[in-house]
Amino acid sequence: MKLLSRREFLKTGVAGSFLLAFSGWINAAGVRGLSDVEREMLAAVTGVILDGALPKEGAARQQLVMRTVDGIASAVSGLSLATQKEIGELLGLLVLAPARIVIAGVGRPWREASPADVAGFLDAWRNSRFGLLRSAYAALHDLILGAWYAQPDAWEAIGYPGPPEVF
Repeated sequence: MKLLSRREFLKTGVAGSFLLAFSGWINAAGVRGLSDVEREMLAAVTGVILDGALPKEGAARQQLVMRTVDGIASAVSGLSLATQKEIGELLGLLVLAPARIVIAGVGRPWREASPADVAGFLDAWRNSRFGLLRSAYAALHDLILGAWYAQPDAWEAIGYPGPPEVF
C-alpha cells in the first residue's frame, strides 16, 4: 500500500472539504423531496440490502423497490429539520460523481451500477475504520429496512399479523 505524501494528503483533504461544502450548499434549502438521482441511488442500494426479501427480477421487484424508496422519502419528511439536513447531505454527497467514485467506490452512475458494485460499497462502509462511514451505512440500512417493514407486504415474512384492531 502506497503512503500519501504530505502534499497529496493536503490536496485530498482540500478536495474532500470542497465536496462536503458543495453537497451542503446543494441541500441547504431544508425540507425537500428526493431528487431523481437520489431516488436512483436509493433504489440501487435498496435492491442490494433487500435482495433476499425481493423477487429475483422483473416488474414486481422494481415496484417493491420503488415503494420502499417512496417510504424512505415519507420517513425522511417526518424527521426533524436537522436530521433531514444531515440525510440530505449524505444523499447529496453520494450522488455527486466525484464523491460516488472516491468515497463510495462506484464508478458508474447508480442506475447503471451492478449489484456487486453496490454491495462492495455497502460492505466497505459497514466495515470501515471510520465511524462516520459506519454511521452513514447504518443510516441508509435503517431507513431502507424501516421503509420496507412499514409495508404490509413485508409483514408475512416475519410473522407479523399487523397492528391490532381497535374495537
